[in-house]
Amino acid sequence: MSTKTNEPQPARAIFSSEDFTLIRNAVAKYLQDENAPDTVKYANLYHRLGRMASSR
Repeated sequence: MSTKTNEPQPARAIFSSEDFTLIRNAVAKYLQDENAPDTVKYANLYHRLGRMASSR
């Protein structure tokens, strides 16, 4: 019989470091479209993803 504890399990990462690189590359491709809506928001996301990938 196994004993269950009430301690919370540690959170598992949703994305790997490689995922951040892949997503960043996809955003970079999207930004090449000069008529893309929300360009500033995607540019900011691109830079945040770069910081996330380099900090891991």
